[in-house]
Amino acid sequence: MSDSGKKKNTVTITDNATGKSYEMPVMEGTIGPRVFDIRKLYGDSGMFTYDPGFMSTASCESRITYIDGDAGILLYRGYPIEQLAEKSDFIEVSYLLMHGELPNAAQRKTFEHNITYHSMVHEQMAWLFRGFRRDAHPMAVMCGVVGAMSAFYHDSTDINDPHQRMVASHRLVAKMPTLAAMAYKYSVGQPFMYPRNDLKYAENFLRMTFGVPAEDYKVNKVLADAMDKIFILHADHEQNASTSTVRLASSSGANPFACIAAGIASLWGPAHGGANQAVLEMLMEIGSVDKVSEFLRQVKDKNSNVRLMGFGHRVYKNFDPRAAVLRKSCQEVLEALGVQNEPLLKLAMELERIAREDDYFVKRKLYPNVDFYSGIILRAMGFPMSMFTVLFALARTVGWVAQWNEMIADPAQKIGRPRQLFTGSKQRDFVPMAKRG
Repeated sequence: MSDSGKKKNTVTITDNATGKSYEMPVMEGTIGPRVFDIRKLYGDSGMFTYDPGFMSTASCESRITYIDGDAGILLYRGYPIEQLAEKSDFIEVSYLLMHGELPNAAQRKTFEHNITYHSMVHEQMAWLFRGFRRDAHPMAVMCGVVGAMSAFYHDSTDINDPHQRMVASHRLVAKMPTLAAMAYKYSVGQPFMYPRNDLKYAENFLRMTFGVPAEDYKVNKVLADAMDKIFILHADHEQNASTSTVRLASSSGANPFACIAAGIASLWGPAHGGANQAVLEMLMEIGSVDKVSEFLRQVKDKNSNVRLMGFGHRVYKNFDPRAAVLRKSCQEVLEALGVQNEPLLKLAMELERIAREDDYFVKRKLYPNVDFYSGIILRAMGFPMSMFTVLFALARTVGWVAQWNEMIADPAQKIGRPRQLFTGSKQRDFVPMAKRG
């Protein structure tokens, strides 16, 4: 345990079956719930705790991201997400997450240079893409090519070398947009676009995704700003499923590229990274504005299996602080592209309007969340739904890298080994075939 997780007092639990009592220290962080330190519980009592999904278990000590779901608060290194989205950019937020403090001018310049000049990928990696079917899901491709980075960049896989960890971290943040754009280009049969060092992070990604060699790509500042905000808002989100996966893979000593590939695989799950895609699928199922009222009537029907996607949040019980940022960006993008009257986007805006005014949703605090607006923005920009989770992975890579580095440096961390409540057969003897019923 590090010094920051201070033990303030203790709590005693009693086993009614045996009458024995066990004392556990209580640890306090800077903010948030206190925790029982149960590390010695099994040794003292012979009992485990039972917590499916680890919903009441702190698996690590972290200084990176803090969430208060009831109050609608998201902090990166103590800074409110709303302030960072309004006043900062993704490169600066990346530095903050990875290093703990906002950079000064010189630090910012050096960091941005390191990221920008690491954005090209090994030329032989292009051949990897040709091994996939053209209709392969981009997330399947990303799992493969990111994991394969360890075969191309073996000079930054020694997790015990701080310099190699730094190089690997920069490479992952820098090359993820290039690989994501390559996955898209491969799926549509267009040539890969090399990154350009004179463009900013989000601008570069948009050019590599939508640009073609036949003509110069003109950066739309409104779209680039919205893309940058989407990256900031998705950069980290505490100990979610994919971040926990990265930490668990890392606990075995696996190389950073393998760990991030594991995080991508976890993020691919529809219960985690596919929420903004689910929003668009819901809108397409509704079909038209005149069917919104009937759809919402079904949502309210307890006997119906119809769900309202993109509203409410598993963590945020009041409102999603990221949603207000993207709501403004959403309007700006639709206006810049002149697609306010595009049927699906018009339907989305009508659904949002009704849900915000309907007492049923207001009382239940089912406000639009970040996935609702990001799905609309990405659709308007021209991204296919299959790319939505890829963009999530691109943004979340910096959070994964920060969490990975924090874990490597934490002396209290051990290889992950969850326990279980076994409910299968007790020990029994093998029965020969002739004697089986």
